Amino acid sequence: MSDETLARYRQSIDNIDMALVCLLAERFKVTQAVGRHKAEAGLPPADPGREEAQIARLRALARDADLDPEFSEKFLRFIIEEVIRHHEQLRG
Repeated sequence: MSDETLARYRQSIDNIDMALVCLLAERFKVTQAVGRHKAEAGLPPADPGREEAQIARLRALARDADLDPEFSEKFLRFIIEEVIRHHEQLRG
């Protein structure tokens, strides 16, 4: 693999990483709004039923995209844990 080929691959990876960060930032803006709503409405920070449904949905999407469902579940669980932590902070 030439240095030029490697540089193109790395540029593609960098572009994808940038898109992932932007998508995560947008997702967390929405989940922060959800957290504020939950706090104002007196709703619990976590919704285990919703979380499990989302994990099942993401695992199916991962399989369809030829991505390891175990990896996708670990990734989503990490995000969910962070969202719940934020929601708990909003409750005070």
